[in-house]
Amino acid sequence: MAEEPTSTLTKKNVFAAKLASIKPTKVTQTASHQARQVARLGHLLTGISAVGAAWLTVSGWGLVQIMENQALSTFFQLRGSIIPPENIIILAIDDQSISIPEQYYKTDPEQYAYLESLKSFPFQRSAYAQIIEKLAQAGVGAIGLDVVFDLPSIYGTADDRQFQAALQKYGSKVTLAALYENFETHQGTFMQLRLPHEEFHTGTVSMGTVNFPLEIDGKVHRLASEFSRLLEADDLQAANTPSFDDAVLVTAQIDYPQPKGDRIHFWGGEGTFKTIPLWYVLDPNNWDTYLEQGKIFEDKIVLIGATAKLANDFHSVPIVPTPGKMSGVEIHANAIATLITGKAIAPAFSNPPLQSLFVLVLVGSTALLITRSKRGISRAVSGIGLATVWGGVSYFGLVYGQLIFPTAIPMIAIAFSGLSYLGTEVAKEKLRTRRLVDIFHRYKTSPIVQEIISQQDDLQDLLDQRDIAVSGKILSGRYKIVKVLGSGGFSETYIAEDIQRPGNPHCVVKQLKPANTKPEGLELARRLFKSEAQILEKLGSHSQIPQLLAYFEQDEEFYLVQEYIIGHALSQELRSKKAIAENTAIEIVRELLLILIFLHKNGVIHRDIKPTNIIRRHSDHKLVLIDFGAVKEVTIAPPQDSEQNPFTIGIGTRGYAPSEQCFGRPQYNSDVYAVGMIGVTALTGISPHEFHRDDQGKLLWSDKALASHALVKILTKMVVDDTKERYHSASEALKDIDEFLNSQNSNSAPPGYSSLDSSDIPTKLW
Repeated sequence: MAEEPTSTLTKKNVFAAKLASIKPTKVTQTASHQARQVARLGHLLTGISAVGAAWLTVSGWGLVQIMENQALSTFFQLRGSIIPPENIIILAIDDQSISIPEQYYKTDPEQYAYLESLKSFPFQRSAYAQIIEKLAQAGVGAIGLDVVFDLPSIYGTADDRQFQAALQKYGSKVTLAALYENFETHQGTFMQLRLPHEEFHTGTVSMGTVNFPLEIDGKVHRLASEFSRLLEADDLQAANTPSFDDAVLVTAQIDYPQPKGDRIHFWGGEGTFKTIPLWYVLDPNNWDTYLEQGKIFEDKIVLIGATAKLANDFHSVPIVPTPGKMSGVEIHANAIATLITGKAIAPAFSNPPLQSLFVLVLVGSTALLITRSKRGISRAVSGIGLATVWGGVSYFGLVYGQLIFPTAIPMIAIAFSGLSYLGTEVAKEKLRTRRLVDIFHRYKTSPIVQEIISQQDDLQDLLDQRDIAVSGKILSGRYKIVKVLGSGGFSETYIAEDIQRPGNPHCVVKQLKPANTKPEGLELARRLFKSEAQILEKLGSHSQIPQLLAYFEQDEEFYLVQEYIIGHALSQELRSKKAIAENTAIEIVRELLLILIFLHKNGVIHRDIKPTNIIRRHSDHKLVLIDFGAVKEVTIAPPQDSEQNPFTIGIGTRGYAPSEQCFGRPQYNSDVYAVGMIGVTALTGISPHEFHRDDQGKLLWSDKALASHALVKILTKMVVDDTKERYHSASEALKDIDEFLNSQNSNSAPPGYSSLDSSDIPTKLW
């Protein structure tokens, strides 16, 4: 029946099942053990990633903090700008305010008088006095001056007095900035608080520090109040000076909830909050039109600060992609809005051990989900998918819940779990491929391997690779390998040249490979090897058994050198579904029985007689019995009671091995069974395993062959399942065969091989 097309995966499964029938060698067993270890490695790496992620999350390691902060920055940037609170306005000391267009001076001289105080930077303090007065009269809620006035004005005492007068009159609405700065002295670097000049400590003016703490990534994440808290332990003045943002809200008399976190909730990048150029307030036209005579400032919090590049008051923040920065006054606007709305961002877990446990459970549970997939690529995709899902959960937690979940490290750990399974799957595939290559190298002559290779284009070259790998190798300084002839469970057979004999004649070298290479295993193999060599030496005196030429040990592997038989396997004559003539079948059985008589007289049971182990020698057309790797030497005649016969390893080929041999209790007549089955196969053209037996254990085959009744009776007795009913020896079977031949034609010689049409037999070197 034609084989139906199958998928690559199905073929691999079929190949795996077929390869399972091949007896493993030490190398393939090692490869299988390595594959199991690699599979365990995937689980181990997943466990390590879960524990490692839990530890790293609370380790405080700088790189971890940078990664987590970068995750938050990415979330802010993905979210983009949102509408900020409307009660915060920025009066910006921008580039336009520093360089007011000349047309304002030329077209209206009266405007020049108003803008004179803004003609040069830094501005005169009288300008700030005018602005405070105009805003206060417009009903402003609070004014925050993000400008440090710690020194006397460069424009003279009169300038300071005007500013002082405005503070005395409207100070209850004004907050001035204080700044911590580093100072270099001969004793080292010190941090000092720069407060507004003493003249301005008047009335109800409040003061606050404008410094923000910088995180390890160089960005501003936390509220200005956190900077003061960092200094409270060493600086009493810091403990008594609030942050600029807190002071502004106190001035505005706004009751805001206690912040649940310490991080700023950024509304957007540059220009997110309503921003007005500072000089608009002093310009009558803009004041009356655009600013609606100051009505837009009513009940608002107005922050005055520099946004011009000249002021150099810019800092990196999460909402602005690197290398972009945000002006200090805009950061204060975001911080004040955060406090007003109660959206300060807090860690989801304030307790480090609890945070560590959460990460451990998170990564561990996702790992269990990943392992539900069986294939490495599916696990990798699942890992990346689950990591992305957790990134989404963290994103929504930040944006809508103002909570910071551990993000970067768990995402990496989850993705790593999936990728580690993919990596181990790739490693397993490489080991599996290595095992396949080893099997193909060792068993390339096996029908199963031949079938597999024939169906896989990428494996075709393995047939030649093995020959190339061993071709030319010289064993024992004498035998040069020509080609690989065949492979078995623990052996490999080569055709070699004997380079120390004239003409370099060919010989057969059988390499025996011990499964156990430990000292005790090698010693056992050495004894068995010597025993087999002795048996072959004894049997080689028969003309139809290959002669043993040498045996030796090299690199803990054992080699037998035997006579090279030029011929073809008997299996080529016994083609499937094609019966041969009765006289030819009789001659085959008779010739094999004669060889068996010799074997059994020498106390040897072959145990693997089959058509492929029988060679038709071309020189004289005689049958030669080969492959004595499964022989059992019997030193004591086996007892009649087979139940007491000691067990051995079950060796043989399906169909040609009787039941007692399969159970490890071979007897002399086990070989008789195999020869009889060869006769049945020859007469029917049917493989032995296709026959059935009756209730008495007799083979049902006579109706499928054109054979004499007497011959059918002889062969049936040779292949009966019960050893007691079977011929006890090859001599008994041969006697009946000869009697049958004599009864057929007492006046002529027994039919021989000459009746075969040799032209029908393919010639192939063995």
